[in-house]
Amino acid sequence: MAVQTGLGEPRGPWFISPDLDPDGRARWDVPGSDRDPGRRRPGRWLTALAVLAISSVSGAAAGGWVAGRDAPGPTAASAAPVPAELVTAAQKTVPGVVSVMAGGASGSSATGSGFAIDDQQHIVTNDHILDRGGGGPVTVELPDGRRFSAEVIGREPRSDLAVLKVPASAGLAPLPLAKPNSVRVGEPVLAVGSPLGLAGTVTAGIVSALNRQVRIGSGRHTAVQTDASINPGNSGGPLVNARGEVVGVNTAIATIDGSGSIGIGFAIPIDQVQQTADTIIGKGG
Repeated sequence: MAVQTGLGEPRGPWFISPDLDPDGRARWDVPGSDRDPGRRRPGRWLTALAVLAISSVSGAAAGGWVAGRDAPGPTAASAAPVPAELVTAAQKTVPGVVSVMAGGASGSSATGSGFAIDDQQHIVTNDHILDRGGGGPVTVELPDGRRFSAEVIGREPRSDLAVLKVPASAGLAPLPLAKPNSVRVGEPVLAVGSPLGLAGTVTAGIVSALNRQVRIGSGRHTAVQTDASINPGNSGGPLVNARGEVVGVNTAIATIDGSGSIGIGFAIPIDQVQQTADTIIGKGG
């Protein structure tokens, strides 16, 4: 059985910028090359080194909190108040979010997140978690600590989505889904999942952009961009709005030189998720 760890790093296929040459190379000048404008204009520097990597779990960044634990004492006087609607949204969402562990002790393993999408105990997660688990057994851990062996109903590598199913005794409540085309740039959102193995972690941000053309899985799709902190382990977890409705599945982050979250994350839009999940469930039961 895979064991969650407290540390991790961005994993999975390298995420590629949408600005590509026909041969797949990014359209920026590499520092140190003959085309490096930094040799002529020193003001240009390492921002061209940004690479986008699949996040296999979301991290506990500043402003995030772990559900199920007592809150610490009074915060600093300069801390901004948390909007009441986000607190309510977090309370509604955390009980429906699970940790996903794929693989075994003797082989490759990976961890991520997932959430219940219907009352039949179907769980949506990212396919790259199962892929990194080497096709080994999948275990789901609920917020209350119970663990269940999960059946893989189906996988869709092209869209980096997979559907699992746990026994009815799990009793997971499905999360409400946002209506198609209802997401707006600037609205507050929460990323919920198990970054670095810290189950029930919530981080806040806004919708930074819509319809970003990015490479997800083995295909290119539109994505929701957010500045909510997403780190290794958040993959497969929900991005929810202030009403507690799922607007996307957290899937990828942008990094510089392989570092952690820099405030640019991507989620698969919920309308794409629902369409793919319905297809998988229809085929697999």
